[in-house]
Amino acid sequence: MQDPSGVKIRLLRESDIPAAMHLKRLAGWNQTESDWRTLLQLEPDGCFAAVFNDQVVGTTTTTSYGGELAWIGMVLVRPENRRAGIATKLLQTALSYLDHKVAVVKLDATEEGKYVYERIGFEVESSIERWSRRGEAASFDRQPEEIDSDTQRQILQLDARAFGADRSKLLDVLLASSCVRPVITRSEEGSVTGYALARSGSDAAYVGPIVSAQRSDAVEALDQLLEQLHPSAVYVDVNRNWGESQQLLSERGFAKQRDLIRMKQGLAIPTSPLVFAIAGPEIG
Repeated sequence: MQDPSGVKIRLLRESDIPAAMHLKRLAGWNQTESDWRTLLQLEPDGCFAAVFNDQVVGTTTTTSYGGELAWIGMVLVRPENRRAGIATKLLQTALSYLDHKVAVVKLDATEEGKYVYERIGFEVESSIERWSRRGEAASFDRQPEEIDSDTQRQILQLDARAFGADRSKLLDVLLASSCVRPVITRSEEGSVTGYALARSGSDAAYVGPIVSAQRSDAVEALDQLLEQLHPSAVYVDVNRNWGESQQLLSERGFAKQRDLIRMKQGLAIPTSPLVFAIAGPEIG
């Protein structure tokens, strides 16, 4: 996969993670080495690197959720190599890989990246807001806890209903690696009505996903996570389709940091208002 400019697109490997981490630090993103490993674990043949003069200068990843939907993430290019078509080549490689695998492809774009995606056929679907709360750098030493099979089954069913695709493989990883105790809300009868997770980030703890059939349960789940995460810095990416969340977050010490634009290729149902906080821009 060589092009005239000398940039080669190949599979991203675990040995590339240090270079990939360098790219994400240049972009000021919050992912960790563990996040990169999760992406490679979920889609080993669908993560790509752009290489120039034996140096990784760009990346992108894909994550497939059954045959319904796939996500593109981690579109990164070294600043000095931008505007040379590298991001477009990476995206075209990712889309070629996903062709005939899934019906719909989505991604979360920055305002700067939106125009790159529009040129290759993506359309705006909805919007996401990144909110942050200042705090200390924190490390977490949570021992994995067993979630019984019936509870996990109900979580996966609720998530599939909200997300419109089967994210069971991803959620298995996120449940196991949550940096604090997962929050699970239940009805009076004991059935699962919502769940909330958090994971460690390089700059701040990341809250999400939070999925709930009841708005009040989503707020309660957020508060329980924040209590466990105190006093660490926290990021949360909020689904605007959920409704008015600005006052809710402001009251809890958050400030809006930036907008993200959810984009799609193919016919897709917009992100459900059952989703308060997304799992992450790189995975939906």
